[in-house]
Amino acid sequence: MTQDSSSQQEVTGRRWRMADFSSIEGVPCPCGTARRAFSGVSEFPGTLHITDISASARTHYHKRLTETYVFLECGDAAQMELDGELIQVRQHQAIVIPPGVRHRAVGVMQVLIIVFPEFDPTDEWFD
Repeated sequence: MTQDSSSQQEVTGRRWRMADFSSIEGVPCPCGTARRAFSGVSEFPGTLHITDISASARTHYHKRLTETYVFLECGDAAQMELDGELIQVRQHQAIVIPPGVRHRAVGVMQVLIIVFPEFDPTDEWFD
């Protein structure tokens, strides 16, 4: 079994991949801290992120990426700002955010973000 720098595991002879988010190093992002998996995996044309949203999350958008937020942990006051509109969110809801939608999470929470195509840090834009 081999393990690369992003803690993704590939077992020789098997076609599936596994990521252990508990051992993936978090990196700063406009939302807080993201742990990203499956970058460069040809069988999966996207990436998965577990992101800890901070109270200081910044509004941003992407020109090419579609993100799906799945709310894993959030309080009663959790919201998403989508193109200037604030909506309440709760645990186990999901929102698809297409390219061009200005967005940010409001409140401290943890989300699973499914990104297509594969995440590209140069596709984060701010007004």
